[in-house]
Amino acid sequence: MNAPMTEPDLIVRREGAAGVIRLNRPKAINAMTLEMARGIEAALDQFAADPDIALVLVEGAGERGLCAGGDIRSLYDSARSGGDLGKVFWREEYITNARIAKYPKPYVAFMDGLVMGGGVGIAAHGSHRIVTEKTRISMPEVGIGFFPDVGGTFLLSRAPGEIGTYFGLTGETMNGADALYAQFADAYVPSQAWAELRAALTQVAADAHADNVRGIIARFTETPEAGPAQRNAELIAALFGADTIEEIVAALAHHGSDFAQVTSDTLHGKSPTSLKVTLKLLRMAREASSLEQCLVNEYRAALQVFESADFVEGIRAAVIDKDRNPQWHPARIEQVTPEIVAAYFVDRGADELTFPG
Repeated sequence: MNAPMTEPDLIVRREGAAGVIRLNRPKAINAMTLEMARGIEAALDQFAADPDIALVLVEGAGERGLCAGGDIRSLYDSARSGGDLGKVFWREEYITNARIAKYPKPYVAFMDGLVMGGGVGIAAHGSHRIVTEKTRISMPEVGIGFFPDVGGTFLLSRAPGEIGTYFGLTGETMNGADALYAQFADAYVPSQAWAELRAALTQVAADAHADNVRGIIARFTETPEAGPAQRNAELIAALFGADTIEEIVAALAHHGSDFAQVTSDTLHGKSPTSLKVTLKLLRMAREASSLEQCLVNEYRAALQVFESADFVEGIRAAVIDKDRNPQWHPARIEQVTPEIVAAYFVDRGADELTFPG
């Protein structure tokens, strides 16, 4: 008897006029490997060149979510052994993120369930981003000694008020409603309507354009109740408007609300270095003229992160040993000197991130 065929980690195929990219590691909530990232890039090449493909549709296998981010266990192993997986993976991933933002055909991302880290990179730069009542978007990288990357600083910096600062520093989760408010998504569609919407998208004409796709999605769109971040937007703006972590922490400590206390406790569990690097990246992104500029800044910082003790320690505590008790170095915010932070923002010379012409 022949053994059953194992499906690949990335399924790429045509369905009607749609070029479908399905992340297919459901047991790992579709965490993305370097090979999957390369497969997405190849699929984008294929679909862009095919005149019978009207749109790209990105989805995740299983019921748990689109993508739980990058395969951080592999990055952990590489960092511990002095390898270069981070350097290679992030370079290729960031180039694809920039490409998605400028893709010549409608790019529909179904952001159902968990969408974390690298999952945000392959979804939230698309032209048509769909969320549901099950959506849980987060960029929790400050909790593993990293920072919101994959163009996350660009997206977060363009959210209203200080909503992006709040999500970037706390790593808290957006529901579908808050994703709309934060401009990480374009349409809220109940998950039960997805099968019908998906079928309609695959049946568009081969020469359909963005307005046609937008019109189809609009037929299934609903307006959700405001999410918790939107309801606290004024308070978040007051507490997260400063340009230093010390000032933000002080504002939280001196505010009497339960929200401020819970948020303060959350920040104190994060890597102090990551908090400072993240805030600087967010403020730089606010002044940046393009996604590409933000990705260059993120790549410079990522190369330094891969050399840091906090990255390995953060993954150890969260994923390897799962003791949820990282020992950060430095351990306190006030111990993170300007010199430590500056190392994350130096020109990398031959290792600089560049984009294809």
